[in-house]
Formats: sequence, C-alpha cells, structure tokens
Amino acid sequence: MELTRRDAAAALAAIGATGGIALGVRRNEREGSSSEPNTSASDGGVRATLIAVAEVVYPTEVSGIEAFVDGFLEGRLAGGDHASGIRTAVTELDEHALSWYDRRVTELSREERDRLLREVGADSAEEDPNGTTAERIRYYVVNELLLALYTAPTGGELVGIENPQGHAGGAESYTQGSR
Repeated sequence: MELTRRDAAAALAAIGATGGIALGVRRNEREGSSSEPNTSASDGGVRATLIAVAEVVYPTEVSGIEAFVDGFLEGRLAGGDHASGIRTAVTELDEHALSWYDRRVTELSREERDRLLREVGADSAEEDPNGTTAERIRYYVVNELLLALYTAPTGGELVGIENPQGHAGGAESYTQGSR
C-alpha cells in the first residue's frame, strides 16, 4: 500500500486547516529565496529521523514513507509549540542513539531503531508532551507518525477506517457500513 504526498495533505487537512495552509506556505518558502536564515538544516534532520522511525513503526506493507512523512511534516514543522516539541523530542531520541549506539538514529539499522525505541520506553510509555523523555518521544515522534498514517485515507484503510474523520464520504458511506 503506497502512501503519497497527497495522503499527507489529506492527513493535514483532517487534523486542521492550518496544517494544509502551512504546507503551501513552507513549500513556497523553500522554493523561493529569502533574506531570513534558512532553518532547513535542522528541519532536514527532523525529517530524516522521523522517516527512519516511521520505517519501524509503520506496517511493513506500507511504501512511499519518505514522501509521505516529508509532506506531513511540512505542515507540522511550520512553527509554534508543537513544532518545537517535535524538534526537542527528536533531539532527545538522537542523543540516546549517540550515547547507546555511537550513531545517530538515521545511521542505525531498522532492528537497532526498533530496539532504541523500546530501550527509551517509547513502546510502552503513555503519551505526554510535558512528561518524561519516553512520554515525550511517544507523543511527538511515535504518535505523530501514527496520527499521520491513520488520518490519511490510504493509511486508514489498513485498519478498516474507510472514511477517516475530516474526509468527506457522503451520506452513502454512513448508510452502507464498512466493507
């Protein structure tokens, strides 16, 4: 099942219009020139790390992860407290990888990334944006990726959500039941 940038845009729209607007604004900023400092280097690290983690937490039948996660993050890294939380949680995860494996998350094998998430405690922690490191990584990294996947129409089909919240399906979709 292949995810696309269109799925990312649909997921952003499902969680709020500001995500979709930010997607267009960030794309225009990247394509145009600006006299403001470029933050794409730090954003690039966040994107690469979240793509690497998505390869672990997404079902194996999912493809197109890089374009999907990249597209979703264009709307999520646009600024504000949530974007800051994502950056901080990714930095903490990377610090653990460097401390325990002497390599960044993106340099670890899929098995090592899975082990790292378990060793940090992100697999069993409650999500809490203000909690422990494990809780923040669960909230801003793992749950962020799962939110993106399951609010996208293609990802929702994986778990039987044929018409995720925020996506129009018409009256027929509510009267026919699930497939």
